[in-house]
Amino acid sequence: MPTQLSWKAPEATVGELAERAGVAASTLRFYEREGLIHSRRTSGNQRRYSRDTLRRVAFIRASQRLGIPLSAIRGALALLPEGRTPTREDWAVVSECWREDLNQRIALMEQLRDHLTDCIGCGCLSLTSCALANPQDRLGEQGPGARRLSQPCGPEPAHGDASGCRGGAVPGRAAEGN
Repeated sequence: MPTQLSWKAPEATVGELAERAGVAASTLRFYEREGLIHSRRTSGNQRRYSRDTLRRVAFIRASQRLGIPLSAIRGALALLPEGRTPTREDWAVVSECWREDLNQRIALMEQLRDHLTDCIGCGCLSLTSCALANPQDRLGEQGPGARRLSQPCGPEPAHGDASGCRGGAVPGRAAEGN
């Protein structure tokens, strides 16, 4: 069934946006409280969202599915202009800001997929291959977690680094398994 949001409408109600974005209205209110999206209020104090909010919600949802924390999503959205619909070039800034981290996440996921049945350096020493690949848990001397799976991701860049990302716009290190 098609949504009630007309492609001609410059703004959407919370219900229309929620339906079109595939999220609950409470999710939109949460995103607004968290500073991820913005609305204007009518004289009756009802929320109205600009159409470009739909793209922001889609970006938030996709980022969340990848495990990116809201603080990093908020930082990326802060790179977009206020008071006007972001252009393709504006979104390219966000894309470039995240490119290296996303490439590292992809490499980490590929490594997990390809080596999950082998020793991953977690220290459990439960597989026969662990005794050969990580004798006496030598990888534990390098630090906690699954050492072989944590290698592709580097440290989080400092605020205002050369990439143009600011306010935590680059997601941090991917979670390490055990």
